[in-house]
Amino acid sequence: MENTVAYNTKETTRNATQATSTVVINLKFLLAGIFFGFLLIKSEVISWFRIQEMFRFQSFHMFGIIGSAIMVGMISIFLIKKFNLKTINGEPIAIAPKKFNKGMIYGGLLFGFGWAITGACPGPLFAQIGSGATVVIITLLSAIAGTWTYGRFREKLPH
Repeated sequence: MENTVAYNTKETTRNATQATSTVVINLKFLLAGIFFGFLLIKSEVISWFRIQEMFRFQSFHMFGIIGSAIMVGMISIFLIKKFNLKTINGEPIAIAPKKFNKGMIYGGLLFGFGWAITGACPGPLFAQIGSGATVVIITLLSAIAGTWTYGRFREKLPH
């Protein structure tokens, strides 16, 4: 009976350590998300007016930010491939090659129309809601519905 109690104590301690580790990792992601949201707000990326300026070609602001993000992404992927970097959990990062198809054009147009109409890109939706633009909850629910619809009919769509 003593061995069982000792084993259960070790198992409980190990489970508690794993749970603490998971909380710490998730806390890091939460803090990174809050910081990123702060950057989105301060750079005015979530501003409906900035988005409208972009689609009307009245300002370079959003194009500069998007271009910067593309450059950071390109450099990051180059470095990941060159140095064979791993995830935070030590797993290798595999970037699958992508094939172009005409569905990407339709999807891009649909995405752009939605972005222009709502003034909200899916990336900063939570930052917009967090900054007080609660009407964006409708856009968030629409994005969730669209994602669900795509998942439901994915097999029947041309890819």
